[in-house]
Amino acid sequence: MAGTKEIKRRIKSVKNTKKITKAMELVAASKMKRAVASTLASRLYAGYSWEILTSISKSLDEHIHPLFEQRNVKNILIILISSNRGLCGAYNAQVIKKVLFELKIEAKNRNIDFITIGKKGNMAMSRLDRNIIATFNDLPDNISLSDILPISKLAIDEYSNLRYDNVLVAFTDFVSALTQKPNIKKILPISKIEFKNLIDSHAEEMNRDLDKTNKKTDYLFEGDFSTLIGSLAEKITRMQIYQALLESNASEQSSRMVAMKNASDASGEMIDDLTLVFNKARQSNITREISEISAGMASVN
Repeated sequence: MAGTKEIKRRIKSVKNTKKITKAMELVAASKMKRAVASTLASRLYAGYSWEILTSISKSLDEHIHPLFEQRNVKNILIILISSNRGLCGAYNAQVIKKVLFELKIEAKNRNIDFITIGKKGNMAMSRLDRNIIATFNDLPDNISLSDILPISKLAIDEYSNLRYDNVLVAFTDFVSALTQKPNIKKILPISKIEFKNLIDSHAEEMNRDLDKTNKKTDYLFEGDFSTLIGSLAEKITRMQIYQALLESNASEQSSRMVAMKNASDASGEMIDDLTLVFNKARQSNITREISEISAGMASVN
């Protein structure tokens, strides 16, 4: 059994660790609250933009703009969203595992390149010797649409210039504070099926409401139709990347909060166990000293 001094040092060390994990839990909870609020607010916009685009797409020729053009898929671009830091449970491992599974399915006779957002995803793809055309590691926690302009512009330009036939976004879908689901969504080319997928599974109620009123609507366009529909397509593509980043940010902070809470709880249990061991060791020392004193007094008598 370890000595009492060593046990006391271990108890002090675990208590210090618990203070750190508790502080990180509180910080993550605060960030998660803001991230979830932003995520939920943007879902409503995504829902109504889906309704408008679905109505327009019913009578839209896919050759009217490059972003609607369906091609034979040979080159794929994946935008991988991960975190810059660890200590967030299985958040990064889940989305990377999802991408690896997608690679096994899609990699046959196809070239797959990456745009990575976050250091963890970049490190994982670098270890796998995958071609990374761009990396973005400096995005703020409170991300805005203007922050993702370089990402969306790069993806749209690469697709419009025929370098890629599909553009996918790999992200973590926020379901609840305890549940996050890795997901891969095709954002280019834009099709009627993809419009229907703009609302995620957590907005089923909104989907039902939209389906009830999903009748063909004739829209009156002022100005050049091709320019307008092209601008609309680019904005909704940018919105999809933005929404994926918001979902991932909320998922990251939720995973970190839960991971730090579990670490704090484990530290508390470890402190209790070490305290019990310490008390047993101290009691053993006291018993041994009493026995030695009694033996000494008996020998004197």
